Amino acid sequence: MVWVVVDDLIFLSKIEDTARMVGVAVKVAGPDQLIEDSEGQPATAVLIDLNHRSGRALEVIRALKSESRKGTVPVLAYLSHVQTDLAAAAREAGCDLVLPRSAFVQQWPGLLRKLAERDKESK
Repeated sequence: MVWVVVDDLIFLSKIEDTARMVGVAVKVAGPDQLIEDSEGQPATAVLIDLNHRSGRALEVIRALKSESRKGTVPVLAYLSHVQTDLAAAAREAGCDLVLPRSAFVQQWPGLLRKLAERDKESK
């Protein structure tokens, strides 16, 4: 399962449609829910819109990558291509992959396939 912190409903629909085609379950969550609930439900990965309206994307990444959680779940994020400072901050917070939104759209199906394979191998 991929936890998704995205508030753009049209873009979220595209993310979910692609995940459904690849056979990967998606659970949409807000920052608080993700931080609280993700420990109880193992995730293949977490996808975060770095421009989430909560303004807490970096906080969520830090929480997911904290020592207490051992940072084992890959965190993927996307943002506008001009936000180089935010991309650097996300990497510094522990984000495993930061992509411009346009590159994310192109790479999402392949990323999902890799995540699905990784999930199968771990079972």
